Amino acid sequence: MTQIYDFTIKSLKGEDINLSSYKGKVILLVNTASQCGFTPQYEGLQLLHQKYADKGLVIIGVPCNQFGQQEPGDAKVISEGCLINYGVDFLITEKVDVNGPSSHPIFTYLRDALPGLIGNKIKWNFTKFLIGRDGKPISRFAPITKPHKLEKYIKQALEAQ
Repeated sequence: MTQIYDFTIKSLKGEDINLSSYKGKVILLVNTASQCGFTPQYEGLQLLHQKYADKGLVIIGVPCNQFGQQEPGDAKVISEGCLINYGVDFLITEKVDVNGPSSHPIFTYLRDALPGLIGNKIKWNFTKFLIGRDGKPISRFAPITKPHKLEKYIKQALEAQ
């Protein structure tokens, strides 16, 4: 049976990130974009990272340019935007597709495991997936769900053994 730990994705620097290195951690995986109306959510994600990283939360931002071409930049532009504008120091990966035939396998897996209200496609930037310490997807959150609204779910996942 497939789990999140079976996947690898590249960092913004092109280095492999093997998700098996996060076994036993709670993962919040978010498809992001730097020119989206939801981009200020980076700030809330950073606050969650600061508050819960030492308790076992790993936040992974995954840039995507499939929605309104809102992530047009290269790795350097993405990195600078996250750092300069929002002080982000959680993990940001390479830019990938989250829907369609070129969808990154992580998102194919997550979409199938946690379908949305109307099918399993991701509808927009800042869709969030919470994965438990056991590597199993727990919840999918809509782009409009602000990061602070996830806190109770994150705490529950962190307390589960």
